[in-house]
Amino acid sequence: MVSTASDRHPTQPHLEPAYTETLPCTPESAPTARRLIRQALGAWALDALADDACLIANEMVANACRHTRSPLIRVSVTRLDGTRLEIAVTDRSRALPVRKPASPASPDALGGRGLVLVEAIAARWGADPKRWGKRVWAEVRAA
Repeated sequence: MVSTASDRHPTQPHLEPAYTETLPCTPESAPTARRLIRQALGAWALDALADDACLIANEMVANACRHTRSPLIRVSVTRLDGTRLEIAVTDRSRALPVRKPASPASPDALGGRGLVLVEAIAARWGADPKRWGKRVWAEVRAA
């Protein structure tokens, strides 16, 4: 489910400050993004969400690298409350992401599944347009 900026954040304050890092917009930044997320989730005792959160971050970093000309990206993970967190990747491209329908005709295709995976794993996701680019985010919840 794609959500808009106006309906995603609760009125409750965040329990913890966000963990953020600015990285080169290259595929080699994905492991650093995953380490950042694992560090934050360890600090918040939400380790059970790490695999899903890291997969989402990996796909969002890959999409930014594949579809933007942005030299840098900003990866952040924010604890929204005791059971929810938000993963976000910010870049300088104004082009909003578009989820392509899953194609059963090409199961061996190497690409095109990023946002399908994000949508399948995340409680919700979306993109916030900015004057200078966009911020793509996904919310992960504990079961």
